[in-house]
Amino acid sequence: MSPETSMDTDVLVVGAGPAGITAAAIAATHGRQVLLLDDNLAPGGQIWREATTSHADESDNVKRKTLLALRISGARVFSGWSVFDAPRQGTLRVLYENGSDTHTTDISYERLVLATGARERFLPFPGWTLPGVFGAGGLQALARGGFSVTGKRIVVAGSGPLLLPVAAHLRQMGARVTTVAEQASRGQLARFSAFLSRQPGKLLEGLQYRAATGGSTYRLGCWPLAVLGTERVEAVRLTDGQRTWDEPCDLLACGFHLVPNTELASLVGCALHDGFIEVDDVQQTSVTNVFAAGEPTGIAGLESALLTGTIAGLAAAGKLAEAKALLPRRQKLERFAARLKAAFALRPELLGLAQPDTIVCRCEDVTYAGLAPFNNWADAKRQTRCGMGPCQGRVCGPATEALFGWCNSSVRPPLVPVPLSAMGAGPIRPASNQ
Repeated sequence: MSPETSMDTDVLVVGAGPAGITAAAIAATHGRQVLLLDDNLAPGGQIWREATTSHADESDNVKRKTLLALRISGARVFSGWSVFDAPRQGTLRVLYENGSDTHTTDISYERLVLATGARERFLPFPGWTLPGVFGAGGLQALARGGFSVTGKRIVVAGSGPLLLPVAAHLRQMGARVTTVAEQASRGQLARFSAFLSRQPGKLLEGLQYRAATGGSTYRLGCWPLAVLGTERVEAVRLTDGQRTWDEPCDLLACGFHLVPNTELASLVGCALHDGFIEVDDVQQTSVTNVFAAGEPTGIAGLESALLTGTIAGLAAAGKLAEAKALLPRRQKLERFAARLKAAFALRPELLGLAQPDTIVCRCEDVTYAGLAPFNNWADAKRQTRCGMGPCQGRVCGPATEALFGWCNSSVRPPLVPVPLSAMGAGPIRPASNQ
């Protein structure tokens, strides 16, 4: 395969989760030349790495149908490629690393669909950087990849609808999930459950996940105060606001709902609203011919990802009337997203957990006391290097937004860590999976 300085495509889709897969398949089925990029080794994103519980038959069926639609659509899939720059309008620069080989290439497009997903939000509290403390979804992914949790005592804590599926999956893998601590109050979740009573499928799914956690204690209005241990986690200190106790554990899986991945959208000039990519009735962003789908436009689950991916794929293929016809369904799911956000809104107590010596920026070892004197993200970044490490603010950015109200507006290339060798590496055409 001979190196090429660039590639061209009608529609470029970034992100091969459910939204991106659907958008790519729809656009290709309607006659567009489509290229689907993802930095994982196979399509599916975080949600479809594998089924999370024995009750995922329906989800598995949706997964099979969606992946089949992608395979027969004619869309080309390039796995293991990361977007790190947008050197000019209508072009993205991508990186591929395979062992010692590093390749870059420019991909030009007529229309772009951003389906970059979301990540866990972490809030700093004493001990959260000790070995044995993982993101909830991160530990689940590691367990899927072969990390043994068999027989280990695990506490799952934080907030959001992913806590129960994570706990259920870890228990399936042989872990002893002793406690699931959800910071949302009983009243918040009762109101959310009442809303879900009009959507019995979603309510049943939640009840099945709860049943799959077995004998685990599920505590509402409960949150971690500190992780206890010297060289690694030995226990987590929990509170329900009235009493405090130490829960022994070997591992802590902790995450406080999700935040959207919008860095690439910001780099190409898309406007954000309330932290999400702003889109119109056909998922078009503020940049003409750039569309967005899935969680970067709103955290609302699998059904919303598939629907917004469908709308974006139709619009990218020029089928605007068909795309607009799906707007009422999208609006219904937007109401669900609003209820979801309210149900898992962070309680004020969580924002006061960090002590002066608590690390907030893990990459650069910047403490809460080191950040407190500053008024905004830019000043703190210049003076402390907060956000300048390998994660490029993906962990500490949402944390400082929650703690200080700062907005991370300084998105610049490279979006991901890039070896210096890549800057001089010969561009090469990616190898398609299809």
